[in-house]
Amino acid sequence: MQLTVRTSVRAPLATVWRAYTTPVDIVQWNAASSDWHTTTATVVLRVGGTFSSRMEAKDGSFGFDFAGTYTAVEPHRLLAYTFGDRTARVEFAEGGDGVTVTVTFDAETEHPIEQQQAGWQ
Repeated sequence: MQLTVRTSVRAPLATVWRAYTTPVDIVQWNAASSDWHTTTATVVLRVGGTFSSRMEAKDGSFGFDFAGTYTAVEPHRLLAYTFGDRTARVEFAEGGDGVTVTVTFDAETEHPIEQQQAGWQ
């Protein structure tokens, strides 16, 4: 099963792309909720390149690594990647009010669909 989350960002496309693909920016916004944060991130932005981030509860009670390999990189338009045996696509679409970022990903079976959708949103 695939899930899709979408958000609109009132910023130029180049700024949104940079925020999504630059480690120093990723650690500023990548969190499942306000009580989580990303402590480190790495990005090798090319097909076959890898990315990783470390997300932790702010109280230090739990953390996990999220990592994958890029299968498509089309600057300012598309990122596709594998993570474990799952896949995801991130599409960037410029419009009148900024940029719509759409992420479609393979759901996993360990957590409820609603929790996954909320965490990725």
